[in-house]
Amino acid sequence: MSFSSHELILTSSPDGPIMVYDTVNRTAVTRFSGSRSPCRGLTMAGRRLLAVSHVSSDTGAGSINVYNWHGSTVFRNFPLPEAVAPIVATSDGTFLFGGGISGRVLSLSGSSGDVIRSVAAHSSPVSSLHLSDDGSLVISGSEDGTIVVVPTFKMVVVGVSSEEEDMDDLILHKWKAHSDSVTALKSVMGTLVSCSLDGTCKFWNLGNCGILMRTVTFPCSIFGVVLDSTGSAFYAAGSDGFVYHGLVKVESRKLPNKVCEVSTWPQGHSGSIVSLVLVNEERNLVSAAENGSVWMWNVKKGEVILVFGDELINISDMIVMKGNIGGFGVGKRNNVAVGEGNGLFTSSGLCDQEMIKTLKQITELGEIKDVVVQDKKKAIDMLESAIEMYERLLKLILKEATKAIEEEEEDEDDREEQQAKDDKKEDH
Repeated sequence: MSFSSHELILTSSPDGPIMVYDTVNRTAVTRFSGSRSPCRGLTMAGRRLLAVSHVSSDTGAGSINVYNWHGSTVFRNFPLPEAVAPIVATSDGTFLFGGGISGRVLSLSGSSGDVIRSVAAHSSPVSSLHLSDDGSLVISGSEDGTIVVVPTFKMVVVGVSSEEEDMDDLILHKWKAHSDSVTALKSVMGTLVSCSLDGTCKFWNLGNCGILMRTVTFPCSIFGVVLDSTGSAFYAAGSDGFVYHGLVKVESRKLPNKVCEVSTWPQGHSGSIVSLVLVNEERNLVSAAENGSVWMWNVKKGEVILVFGDELINISDMIVMKGNIGGFGVGKRNNVAVGEGNGLFTSSGLCDQEMIKTLKQITELGEIKDVVVQDKKKAIDMLESAIEMYERLLKLILKEATKAIEEEEEDEDDREEQQAKDDKKEDH
């Protein structure tokens, strides 16, 4: 297969193939088979692999299917201890994260599929999962409306038992964000946006999570959200089939409070919109509806300019990736776009490399700390043994010295007694 460097749109399905569309063509360029993927279950795992959450139709068992660009069937399958719906991956595919139906967030090795950690983040099923735009935070949302933030490096430290670890030490922030299920999460420039079945999108300060900045209310449930690169505009996916466009404006320098102006684009899908992504340097927006329709919009005009998709295939998620000839992301290291379950995440290859390098360094520091702790314990044990040995040696020396002194005193007494006898003989 050979494709141009245009962005590619990928859609997953709970009962059909994964479809791949070029943003300039109406017809699918390829498809992948063998996965039944629930909502938010589609992500890029590095530049060449695609990871999809899969639930067996026969047993209900959960796993993650991995595809490469050169085959239409499953390349690798990673069995999981429970079914997961939302999944995300680090930009280089080193680690995968999945949200389980038990409320746990799992971290896996991207190469082996081994479960590294399983963290009891929620008391209800995880409904959304997101990596912060710098990759440093794993953010999860639950069906009970809670949001949990965990530092990424704590999720990937090998050899730490999460069962025995205090959750207060592991979780950075946890709060009740919505009155209903959290359907999607997105962050940009320090702002986290969450949307929910309760018909709201809420803006949070990611540096001080739990502090609500503003709430935008809609006439329907919101299933997806995407922000532009400046954080000043956002687009919400309505369950009524309409795209809602919001602008965050600062009123004045004297009145710095931000207000939201929301409008509805005139044309609507006949089914709920499940995902939105920005493409073509944010000039266009792509909306994917549950009923299988996929539309591309002119952002400035709010008009549909291209319709593609197969309305016979239901859609559970949509992501975007930028490719070049030869496969996923093959080409320049810089300006590589990596799709996430709830929108477009764009960063430079250098930034990705530095983030992963930092993440690995932090992980290595954690491992070094464990080694240092073990070495310290061994040193203390050796010191205690040495002290005990020296105590025994000192007691032995003291005993020998005491014995020598006593013998010397006895010898002295004997000499004095003998001297006394000798003196007595001389007197006679």
